[in-house]
Amino acid sequence: MADSSTTDLGKGKRITGGDRTSLADELRKRYDEGESIRSLAISTNRSYGFVHRLLSESGASLRSRGGANRNSKKEA
Repeated sequence: MADSSTTDLGKGKRITGGDRTSLADELRKRYDEGESIRSLAISTNRSYGFVHRLLSESGASLRSRGGANRNSKKEA
């Protein structure tokens, strides 16, 4: 799903100003559409922490961790 604006991000390259804002907006849109932080990090060649921080700064409502709850059968 990476487009031209995310393909030129070198690993470790500093992203500031308008570039950072536009990247945050793009990642937030993709995250809101259901893409995971980990897949966003892989597609942009950035770390999980960087993407998580960028989403937080952009005001995205972060989802809770997924997966089945092992104790759900005992509670029911």
